Amino acid sequence: MESQANAYQPQKAVIEKIIPETEGIKTFVLRPENPFSFHCGQFAELTVPRVGEGPFAPSSPCFEPERLEFTIQNAGYMTSRLHRMKEGDVLGVRGPYGNGFPLQDFYGKEVLLLIGGVGFPPARALLYSLLREKTRFKKIVMCYGARTPGDIVYKYQIEKFRNEIELHLSVDRADASWNQTEGVVTVLLDKIEINLKEAVAVVIGPPIMMKYGTLKLLNKGFNPKAVYLSMERKMYCGIGQCRHCMIDSYFICKDGPVFRFDQFKNLPDTWE
Repeated sequence: MESQANAYQPQKAVIEKIIPETEGIKTFVLRPENPFSFHCGQFAELTVPRVGEGPFAPSSPCFEPERLEFTIQNAGYMTSRLHRMKEGDVLGVRGPYGNGFPLQDFYGKEVLLLIGGVGFPPARALLYSLLREKTRFKKIVMCYGARTPGDIVYKYQIEKFRNEIELHLSVDRADASWNQTEGVVTVLLDKIEINLKEAVAVVIGPPIMMKYGTLKLLNKGFNPKAVYLSMERKMYCGIGQCRHCMIDSYFICKDGPVFRFDQFKNLPDTWE
C-alpha cells in the first residue's frame, strides 16, 4: 500500500461489531472508508477521537481489506476509552506500517507458531494467510498458551483451527474444566515432532514468553535465522519519529515489527 500524503491523517472506520473475548479483551470489527490493504504481521494506528491513538496489529485476514478486526486488551487510558465505545461509533485508522511475515520464505517448510497470551491476534492474521495457501507448507503446528482457561481468546474458533492444523493448548493455571496441558506454553514444545532441517518458527507474545520460548527453540536445534519474532515493543508513532521503540539501531515500527532472531541475538536489551 502506498504511503498516505499525510502520514498522520487517519481515515474513518465504523465499528460494525464488538466481540467480547475475555474479561479484559474485545475484538473490534471495523469497516474502513476505503479498503485497508496490509500484509499479515504489519500494524496500524487506531485513533479514539479526542483521546489518542495506539499501534495494533490486525487480527483479520489480510485478503479482506474492506473489513478489519483488532483484538485489544484494556490496558491503559486509550484502550480503556476504546473499550467503552459502542457499535456504530467511529474510529480513525492509519497505516499500514512496518513489515509483515515473509510467507514466501516459509514455502515448502514446516511452520511452527509459538504463541502466548495476547500474541494470538497477529498470529491469527498469519494463520489465515497460511491456511489460504495450506498446500504450500509441509505442516502447520501451533502451540498457544494463556494464563487460565478464561484468558483464551477466539474460543469460538479453536475447534475450527484444530481441524485445519496441529494445535496444542496450555494454561498456566488450570481449573476443573480444563483437560489439556497445564504449564507455560514452552512445555508444549516437548509434545511436538518437527523436522528442524525443514522448519521455521514464529514467536509472538509477552517479552518474557518470547525470551524463553526463543531460547527453548534454539536449544531444540532451531537455526537463529529460522526463528521469526513479532517485536511489537514500545511502539507509539508508527513512523520512526518518537524513538520509543528503538532496540540498538533498529526502529521496531519501521524495520520490524517482524524480525529474524539472528538480527537480535547479540544485543543485550532485546527483551527489555
